[in-house]
Amino acid sequence: MRIAIGSDHAGFKLKGIIEQRFSTPGREFTDFGMNTPQPVDYPDIAAAVGEAVARGDYDQGILVCGTGIGMAIAANKVPGIRAALCHDVFTANAAREHNDANILTLGERVLQPEAACNIVGAWLRARFAGGRHARRLEKIGELEKKYGC
Repeated sequence: MRIAIGSDHAGFKLKGIIEQRFSTPGREFTDFGMNTPQPVDYPDIAAAVGEAVARGDYDQGILVCGTGIGMAIAANKVPGIRAALCHDVFTANAAREHNDANILTLGERVLQPEAACNIVGAWLRARFAGGRHARRLEKIGELEKKYGC
């Protein structure tokens, strides 16, 4: 599994924790930055990760900023991306099982590292359930085509 990961300056510590905790044989992370507390514009990182996932270069993506909100908004502008901001294990499971989310966004300023790691673990283990959820994803795809996003 190849995972694109990125953060802005407000999420770089949590990003590092996630990479360290979840790097295993068979799971490769590619870091799209940032690695310092120097201010950076989160849409740039979200676009880079979103485009890489949408092209199929990576199986999934993880984005971290202060709240996770900005990263989710920006990543969801990339056609084919379904970025989900998750704050607990339940929403992480639902994001994958029901919405086939291909990018997880998290907020370093709103989550303790252990809680964030529990969310990431649940998200990585969960699989898309298909069935009625596939029909709904097709409708999301139709919206992307209709509105050009």
